[in-house]
Amino acid sequence: MVGRTHDLAAFTALIIIFIFLPSVPEMSILTLILVIGSNFIGGLFPDIDQQTSDFWDNFRLGPQIAKILVPAFGGHRNFSHSIIGTGLIGYGSYALLGYLSKVILLDIDFLLVWYSFMIGLISHIFMDLPTKAGVPLLWPLKWTFGIPPIKSLRITSGKFIEKFIIFPTLLILTLYLVYEYQDKFLYFFNNNLR
Repeated sequence: MVGRTHDLAAFTALIIIFIFLPSVPEMSILTLILVIGSNFIGGLFPDIDQQTSDFWDNFRLGPQIAKILVPAFGGHRNFSHSIIGTGLIGYGSYALLGYLSKVILLDIDFLLVWYSFMIGLISHIFMDLPTKAGVPLLWPLKWTFGIPPIKSLRITSGKFIEKFIIFPTLLILTLYLVYEYQDKFLYFFNNNLR
């Protein structure tokens, strides 16, 4: 999938989880901004192993840093698309945010920021399952997994099915969910933001 599809899928996943939470956490406006931002970053993060990734384009000097770091990842869709990689990235980001929570003395719920990042990251891997390349969930083993299991039935990233079926469907689903559950969103904005 391309970056914009991953971003939208990450946001859609965040909306779905928000809707089905039994209780909505109270948070500051700054936390909400970071939650949404970290969700988008998480949605692109597994592609840090690719120099042309939209992830690198979001940061100043990102493409130059990518030229240095990307060769160390051993190619696209390896470590960062695996169960081991997801666990280590999750642990590393949790530790980083834990450290930042001690240094940055602002009203930020870093745990919510981390959850949002992880929702984006996992949605990315899930959205790569229907692509022809599949996902190496058991890396370092070379096996790739995909949905459907028959590779010839899977889609090619950035082509017709993604552009004109998957992306619009995600967009319509997201808009529908926001409309259908608008009361929960309004309640959140009126009562849970501080």
